[in-house]
Amino acid sequence: MPALTATRPSGRGTTRDLEAQAEQLWVAMASLRRSGRLLARRPGQLAGLTDAQLDLVRLVLRRPGVSVTQAADELSLAPNTVSTLVKQLTADHVLVRQVDPDDRRVARLALTEKMARELDDFRDRRVAMLATALAERPAEDRALLVSAAKLLDDIAADLRRLETDRG
Repeated sequence: MPALTATRPSGRGTTRDLEAQAEQLWVAMASLRRSGRLLARRPGQLAGLTDAQLDLVRLVLRRPGVSVTQAADELSLAPNTVSTLVKQLTADHVLVRQVDPDDRRVARLALTEKMARELDDFRDRRVAMLATALAERPAEDRALLVSAAKLLDDIAADLRRLETDRG
């Protein structure tokens, strides 16, 4: 895989340059995620899940107690699609669906205790492996990564805005 290359800022850049940089970034992020997933041994129960199911699990991991409606909004899915995913993941003992005590019409989502523990362990293994790899990098590289992480968060917000504007 080619390494990410730095270029001098030159305004907005050409469309071809921007697309090449975007492709390079997607490839690098996918490689990093794949390496972490393989080395840390993702919980077996998640191995057979679809992308949509995994997206929902990740969302519930980040935001325990999210409602079905909120999950649908955040994932840009129809509420009935999320309800179907919840039924599947509940049957597979990945998620639990709880009635909101303040509004019994609202379903709140959480990971099962077992799944929460497995995902915590998985995250801890991935973080430890990445920390080990980072320790081998010079301090300047690590400082660049901290800046890049903030930039990536900003770009993710831009992408969400683009999706909202399209919808």
